[in-house]
Amino acid sequence: MEPVRSFCKDSLAVRIYADRTAMGAAAARDGAALLRRLLAQQDTVRAVFAAAPSQNEFLEALCAAPDIDWKRVTAFHMDEYVGLDAAAPQGFGNFLRARVFDRLPFGQVCYLNGNAPDVEAECSRYAGLLAQAPIDIVFMGIGENGHIAFNEPGSSLSSRTRQKTLTTDTIIANSRFFDNDVNKVPKTALTVGVGTVLSAKEVMIIVNGHNKALALYHAVEGAITQMWTISALQMHEKGIIVADDAATFELKVGTYRYFKDIEADHLDPASLLK
Repeated sequence: MEPVRSFCKDSLAVRIYADRTAMGAAAARDGAALLRRLLAQQDTVRAVFAAAPSQNEFLEALCAAPDIDWKRVTAFHMDEYVGLDAAAPQGFGNFLRARVFDRLPFGQVCYLNGNAPDVEAECSRYAGLLAQAPIDIVFMGIGENGHIAFNEPGSSLSSRTRQKTLTTDTIIANSRFFDNDVNKVPKTALTVGVGTVLSAKEVMIIVNGHNKALALYHAVEGAITQMWTISALQMHEKGIIVADDAATFELKVGTYRYFKDIEADHLDPASLLK
């Protein structure tokens, strides 16, 4: 399963696949290889997972990956709604519990509690757990407005775990999980920070769909800015983006769309670069 196109933007590797099925399978293959390499080098691995539909194919394939000693892996998740019923399927911990945490024999799973009586204390507790040792790898997606976890536009790029108010765009986008009723969507969430993500040794972004194309553009080609928190990944030494073709629509000259148009006209890209 080879990408239809791959390139690097400085230290950021971008791998593009024909569709989300191929994207998810490739992300799982590469993610499993990263986990095996890390487990060969150290006693334990600390991994952060994201809860989003863009992760479904990846998580399903990762659960089937062989030769990973999951008992030596400590898992975290990225964010959680505040005040949502603990049993609600829309809860991010519940999403990941059903798709990966209860399906694999992790050594430990650390959950963010969105119903904690003191959310500031809960954020401090979780930040402390994350800081106990280096984070080895983060697997995550991108919001339509470029947020990573719930670090909405305007978030500090050095932020750590805290409570965030969700933007109207995010509330509308997530209402599809709440009977398309924006009034049912929680208005705040607990989230790891941009600085938390950047502190990880490896970061893999899994992004699919035309609705994420503008966010992917800012991730790869845009300026680094707190208004598109995904752009901070450009500062990471080992960032990987795994995308489907639909998510590349906004990528410009010098990267993907340019070369795809050239090849569609049966021209030789190399000859145009001489």
